[in-house]
Amino acid sequence: MIKQILQGMVVGIANIIPGVSGGTMMVAMGLYDRLIHAITHLKSEFKDSMKLLIPIFAGAGIAIVALSRLFEFLLATYPIPTNFAFCGLIAGSLPFIFKKVKGHKVTVSKIIPFLIFFGVVILMALLGETGGASADVSFGFVNLLKLFGVGIIAAATMVVPGVSGSMMLMLLGYYDTILKVINDFVDALVKFDMGGLMTGVGILAPFGIGVVIGIFLIAKIIEFIFSKAEIHAYYGIIGLILASPIAILLKTDWSGISVLMVGIGVVTFALGWFTASKLGGE
Repeated sequence: MIKQILQGMVVGIANIIPGVSGGTMMVAMGLYDRLIHAITHLKSEFKDSMKLLIPIFAGAGIAIVALSRLFEFLLATYPIPTNFAFCGLIAGSLPFIFKKVKGHKVTVSKIIPFLIFFGVVILMALLGETGGASADVSFGFVNLLKLFGVGIIAAATMVVPGVSGSMMLMLLGYYDTILKVINDFVDALVKFDMGGLMTGVGILAPFGIGVVIGIFLIAKIIEFIFSKAEIHAYYGIIGLILASPIAILLKTDWSGISVLMVGIGVVTFALGWFTASKLGGE
């Protein structure tokens, strides 16, 4: 269970950082197939599904709540080593993913999804250069519906490997706002500020409900795709994953580059690779 909580924390951290895909981290650690199965078979295999889902989601929640400020600081202060660490995590996942297609002949029909999804990730990185304006989350029926819809979209993109849910929030203009609301909610909880807690719940509840519904919807779609064309789907995922480090490096702030920063980046890349090798697999 401790390993699964740690895996969930890696997924949670990935979902905080624009350009990094939580779905990619799931694949990297050998979680993806099992997680999709647990979500789509929750009713029929409730006990077994919850054994996997509870520690994973608990770990992700802990990471998002406890580490959002830390990674805001790391990305602002040490963007090169921080992003190199995530590139290492992704690169370290490749041996596990290539095993999924080992023994299957490479064909044009498999290369096509690879190229399409490789291009999707690069395009999203190029389009996602701006943080966007802060969204209006003042209490109101229309804003509640918007938060619900944004939650569905964010969840769908969080689950798809290679696509960054936080980047999608950024493009929609909700990234900075949601992150600030989470941090303010934690502050209010520490101070027992009931007004602050109610404000946070009013924003996070519709967003959270949207996230849960979005995860279940996209999981059903992904399960259907895998049941019809599993190997082709994995070629698409490989395209997404190979493009992810490029997308991360495109999003990296290189203004502070130096020999020292690059050297530290090489070390953090190696640590990321090592972590992927230990957390990966069944």
